[in-house]
Amino acid sequence: MVKNGQEAIPEIQYVPPAADAVGVEVMPIAELRRRMHHHGARDAEGAGGAQRPDFHLLITVEQGLLWHMIDFADYAVTDSTWLWVRPGQVQRFGDLSAASGTVVLFQPDFLDPATATDVRLDDPFGRTLWQITGEDAPALHRALDHLAHEYGTTHMPAPTRSAILQRLLAVLLLRLTHLTAPVGTLPAEHAETFQRFRAAVETDFTWARDVGHYARVLGYSPRTLTRAALAAVGVGAKEFIDRRVVLEVKRLLAHGDAPVAGIGARLGFLDTSNFVKYFIQRTGTTPATFRSRYRPARVAR
Repeated sequence: MVKNGQEAIPEIQYVPPAADAVGVEVMPIAELRRRMHHHGARDAEGAGGAQRPDFHLLITVEQGLLWHMIDFADYAVTDSTWLWVRPGQVQRFGDLSAASGTVVLFQPDFLDPATATDVRLDDPFGRTLWQITGEDAPALHRALDHLAHEYGTTHMPAPTRSAILQRLLAVLLLRLTHLTAPVGTLPAEHAETFQRFRAAVETDFTWARDVGHYARVLGYSPRTLTRAALAAVGVGAKEFIDRRVVLEVKRLLAHGDAPVAGIGARLGFLDTSNFVKYFIQRTGTTPATFRSRYRPARVAR
């Protein structure tokens, strides 16, 4: 299923079973635990260290309690709860033996573009946890059961099976995300602008924090980028860039051993004191204090 990269926070790459390369997998939590243990998880419960998957994980629990850390927030996944981990987020599993349920893994490009847009697949501020009640709970589980059943059907031609699984995954995600769908629709001009801006930030944020840089690269005015970011995620272009930088700093501080100066240099700060001031202004604490506060919780787990 996965293989580790070589960075301080290991990148976990999607590696499907050789005969099952359709871009999605459905498995019980117990199977995920078995695979993680087989690939060198830290303990018998299958709870490993921090990692960055390059694929999506959708997790729901039927019985028990599963704790899961995503980017410095701990989530309790219980009955009728759904958790969504997106590519690039830093995650850490708790005790996988404490719960039973289902895990859906899928690659970022598996959904058709229209569905990906509808469910806001690439939204960096997308919701992580849903508590489902009422009629929505059984409807979601029926959609999941249908997906799992078809995933277990392997006798049909691969293209047909892939198309069926793609559509059933779309149904599941559309049902889940419609529960929190935003009011109104993002204007097409803002949507395209923001998508290009977001992609450029993801490519250049380690060295470019000025809105003017992205405006020049993309051929927009800084004001246009700010309007697009405000319409899409509710923050201006500069704030969007800074949030991405700060998140990366937090990830490297909490899950890696590089010195503060080295992290600053990796993110384009030539002067350590400027890096420290930047972090303090946006978090209210120093990098060293953030690291010291987080590490005790990490050891306790």
